[in-house]
Amino acid sequence: MNKLFTQLVEKRHLTEDYLHPKYDQLEDPATLPDMAKAVARIKQAIANNERILIYGDYDVDGVTASTVMEQALKLAKIPPSSITIMLPDRFIDGYGMSPRLVTRAKETGSTLVITVDCGSRNHAIVDELNHEHIDTIVTDHHECEPTLPSATAVINPKRHDYQGPATLRDLAGVGVAFKLAQALVQQNLIPDGQEKWLLDLVLLGTICDSMTLTKENRILTYYGLKVLEKTRRPGLKAILQNAKAKTINSETIGFQIGPRLNAAGRLTTAELALSVLRTPSGAEATKLASELEILNKQRRHEQIAALDEITTRGLVEGPVIIETGPWHEGILGIIAGRLVEQYKRPAFVLAETENNIYKGSGRSFGDFNLAEALTQVKDVILGGGGHAAAAGVKLDGKNLYQFRERINAYYDSLHLTDQTKHLRLAPDLTVTTLADFNFELLDDLKSLEPFGPGNEEPLFCLKDVEVISTRRLGADGKHLRLDFHEGATILKSVAFGVPADWFTLADLAVARDPAAPTAYLVRPVLNEFQGVTSVEARLLDILV
Repeated sequence: MNKLFTQLVEKRHLTEDYLHPKYDQLEDPATLPDMAKAVARIKQAIANNERILIYGDYDVDGVTASTVMEQALKLAKIPPSSITIMLPDRFIDGYGMSPRLVTRAKETGSTLVITVDCGSRNHAIVDELNHEHIDTIVTDHHECEPTLPSATAVINPKRHDYQGPATLRDLAGVGVAFKLAQALVQQNLIPDGQEKWLLDLVLLGTICDSMTLTKENRILTYYGLKVLEKTRRPGLKAILQNAKAKTINSETIGFQIGPRLNAAGRLTTAELALSVLRTPSGAEATKLASELEILNKQRRHEQIAALDEITTRGLVEGPVIIETGPWHEGILGIIAGRLVEQYKRPAFVLAETENNIYKGSGRSFGDFNLAEALTQVKDVILGGGGHAAAAGVKLDGKNLYQFRERINAYYDSLHLTDQTKHLRLAPDLTVTTLADFNFELLDDLKSLEPFGPGNEEPLFCLKDVEVISTRRLGADGKHLRLDFHEGATILKSVAFGVPADWFTLADLAVARDPAAPTAYLVRPVLNEFQGVTSVEARLLDILV
């Protein structure tokens, strides 16, 4: 075991159960509320040859959860012809159960609706379904109101009356759907062990929904990674091929698979992403994955153009960035997130979607809670809400100025200080010997995959190292390469899309100027070029 990895394990207090978790350590699905009611209702549907409609969401969590639920029902011997999946349209329905669901359920002759990744706050729609004698099983992981919908079952670890294992509160929507599949296994409705082939989808939804990767999620994603490496899904194989993915890890999921699946729901409809995951045909998978590839490139192009436009015209002053423009509604959240990264300020990005009606997304960090901020301006918006770090909003264009003034005034009233500390990277260990960055360390670090909240990818601090060369990279010269030297070892490092002052700091480091940086934060990576592999580093921050 590599010396640095040994130190890392000790510092993070990682146990053998964490490094190599056992599948049978998963929590009993019966501890989730209403699980027995849900299983009993599904048994009834099987006995009566009922039609079932699965209602999901348009993001990766919702699409993977929809697929998991469908495949679990098929494993339980429900005929495919008796199962319908309906996903909401971001631009027509928004998030949650849509009134169109009632119509669709009646059209398909469905007598049971099973939601995934939504439904806990859709009381009115559940009441409408009840009125039509259509039962509902809600499976969800979002916050609940004190009073639950009048559904046959509401399986949600965020219920106020939930008293089961705390670790289940961190499940993604796809994780809750998987627990129902496990419960069907316990009742001998699904052959024991067959549910494990669903774990590649559980992995994708959990990672892309940024869930905490401890305890239950650690086990699910640990085994999900193993299943993804040998996935049976032609669609995932085609996506990985288009992405030219060389390895399967959390970076592959978060930056290659996830954005491609999300592109469908952002720009058109999530039905395309759903079809990619469901198709058994290799030829169809290739075609559908190519369509996703085109959409993802379009998403990336529109995102870059919007950010360039905002940067060129300059930001409106204020502690909270609030920008408007003629941008696609589906990418507003991404733009807001990039503005937070670039300017270290909370951000709202809005676009006109109807006649002088604006919709937007906000992103925040630290102590500025977006959900609370929107409650402070509820008299000047048409609707909105979300979480502390991410929220949506809708308002009349005539109130844009007032919205901007009120949000910034609320921020000022909080008297927050040094909020950028919440964005600063904190290294796990300080490295004094570059030779410790070797293949053994990379192999050891693989045992911690996948990375995410609660299991962040290890970060190392290089101090007292010599920088022997620097150069700009990329067609636009926005990337930076630094070569470190210590003893007999040279470590190459690359940083992408760096701030302008980094190039100056790099030159100072090579010149050994007294004002040169004092340390560098890096992550070791495997580089493959023309058949030759080497250990290099991803440069993430320069400390002065």
